[in-house]
Amino acid sequence: MGRLRRSRTHHAQRDVHRAARTRVRTRDLDQIQLIDLDPKNRAKLEAQPIDLEKPGLAQHYCIECAKYYETDAALRSHWRSKVHKRRCKALKEPAYTIEEAERAAGLGREGKRPTTTTLPTPIPEVVMT
Repeated sequence: MGRLRRSRTHHAQRDVHRAARTRVRTRDLDQIQLIDLDPKNRAKLEAQPIDLEKPGLAQHYCIECAKYYETDAALRSHWRSKVHKRRCKALKEPAYTIEEAERAAGLGREGKRPTTTTLPTPIPEVVMT
């Protein structure tokens, strides 16, 4: 008896995994905090016009998670989920500033060495007689 299954079944897995990494990418937390949660923009996002290209005709949108849902029941179910609650908790923390990011990368004032260098003290020579 020979082999029963087809060989080479994993030929395109790299491309599938690469596509999956970017497919479900949503807006970052700092973008949501600075743009979407602003009262003017929030009102616009909650009352969007009908859009045939978006899920649920763009009528069921979660602002905190930046996702569209098909039905109102799906949106309400999402609001009760752990994923949404975790996202809301993360949004309560203040967003990182550019200065904090530079300090974390070692570019800020705290991580730098002093600019003045001290010269090493000379070692006294021992004279052998």
